[in-house]
Amino acid sequence: MKGSSFSYLIKEGARNIWVNRMMSLASIGILVSCMLLIGSAILLSINLNGMVSYVENQNEMVAFLEDSADDVTVSAVEAALNSNDNVDSFAFVSREEALERYSEIVPDSLLENLEQDKEEVFPLSFRITLKDLSLIDETTAQIESIPGIMRVNAPTNVAETVTGIKRAVYICGSGIIIILLAVTLIIIANTIKVTVFNRRKEINIMKFVGATDRFIRMPFVVEGILLGVISACIAYLLLWGGYTYLINYVQTQASATLSAFLKNLVPFSQVAKQLLASFAVGGIAIGVFGSMIFVRKHLKV
Repeated sequence: MKGSSFSYLIKEGARNIWVNRMMSLASIGILVSCMLLIGSAILLSINLNGMVSYVENQNEMVAFLEDSADDVTVSAVEAALNSNDNVDSFAFVSREEALERYSEIVPDSLLENLEQDKEEVFPLSFRITLKDLSLIDETTAQIESIPGIMRVNAPTNVAETVTGIKRAVYICGSGIIIILLAVTLIIIANTIKVTVFNRRKEINIMKFVGATDRFIRMPFVVEGILLGVISACIAYLLLWGGYTYLINYVQTQASATLSAFLKNLVPFSQVAKQLLASFAVGGIAIGVFGSMIFVRKHLKV
């Protein structure tokens, strides 16, 4: 394409937006609203998954070693845990460390007896966190089969609850995003259809004077691209400002109980590039697709 032709298409696309500014504003408003809804649904889903993952990471299983376990047994158990694909991290807990932790929640009057009988009361153990709580039963069985392990205490009920919440968040989040995308496509398609219908005389005149279908279609395609880019930028800036303000407000007003959860909120900078790219690609694709589909109908003269 020659430079002059490209320049003409850009000018025509921009002129079309200005001449039909009311319909263009309506298209931009609808597209921005839909992008904001979709972006908000994505951010909500990401943050809910982050909070659930935080709860997931706080639930540890404890593997108790046999009373006869020595340093060789401890090293062998460590090697077996390192080779387990679902073990995220683990920490060895000696009898002294177990007594120290327990002393924080019992009266001082009981500590003397506990210190004397710590070898019987507090066996050697490993505190273990998993990568995927949905595999807790399988992982528990694998750890129990390690030589030197006496028993394993695992938060099975919590794992089932957390796994169910994660699954529900994923399904609901995906469903909401798909519904919003479908609604966006329908609304924008109808808006473009009305725009093209209002300019059918202009299309027919260009067709009668010998303009090719491609020449007639391209200004509408450029117009769709421009509307998509403008809408993407506006939606991105609004979502950025609104999300940042909301995060700062919630963190300022949060109680101490919620502060641990709020630390897991995803900063906007972490998803900024992906959201901007998604908005731009989505806006351009909808604009181009709608323009090409509905202009084609009026090219059959």
